[in-house]
Amino acid sequence: MSKAKPTILVVNDDGITAPGIKALIEAMADIGRIVVVAPDSPQSGMGHAITIGKPLRFDKVDLYEGIEMYKCSGTPVDCVKLAVNLVFKGQKPDLCVSGINHGLNNSINVLYSGTMSAAVEGAIESIPSIGYSLDDFTQEANFKPCIKYVKEIALQVLEHGLPVATLLNVNFPAGNDLKGIKICRQANAKWAEEFDRRMDPHNRPYYWLTGVFQTNDNGEDTDVWALDNNYVSVVPVQFDMTAHHAIPILNGWKFND
Repeated sequence: MSKAKPTILVVNDDGITAPGIKALIEAMADIGRIVVVAPDSPQSGMGHAITIGKPLRFDKVDLYEGIEMYKCSGTPVDCVKLAVNLVFKGQKPDLCVSGINHGLNNSINVLYSGTMSAAVEGAIESIPSIGYSLDDFTQEANFKPCIKYVKEIALQVLEHGLPVATLLNVNFPAGNDLKGIKICRQANAKWAEEFDRRMDPHNRPYYWLTGVFQTNDNGEDTDVWALDNNYVSVVPVQFDMTAHHAIPILNGWKFND
């Protein structure tokens, strides 16, 4: 008896019509039966936001022949929650893949990313999950060099599984010269942010967020180093945010009982 094809949930944060999710759909369709649940409009930078206090729209759509697809008016995390509860009805898929995001989600960006938060929500639901991102924000982004790695990493996760409460953050440098895969740690880097003050037609000020990404880490085992050197970075991440190393320090404090 042949083994049944795996069921794969495909999500993203750039919206259901984004070129990146189309590339991910095409890659995953070669591996198993896919179900797509994605926002009806771009939701970048939403982090792990969920919709509370207003209704969610959830509609079946027919964008690609033979693919079961739904659009959601909420956040990427809402998409995963609705997929688990309404589409799969508690029967978890074998894999959740998110992306392919337009723009990197390396280092500290993992905290802001809607793409990665959707994958985190999959992991919270005990679904093996992967987030994919490419260093190209344009609608003309070339995803072709990524596809073989997208497939290879997904197949490895399906074969081996992932450690409990762990998911993968995968980032691709732009271009055709990918040297291979590096298993990395998250680099110590952050955004040095500024707010550009401008005036609207009514002479009222508004602010536009800008900034520069600053790396304070010279390690050659980081995602930033890997991407700068044309490697695909793979960082295992977790949603348990406990700083375990700090517990003994805090236990040494003297509290007034």
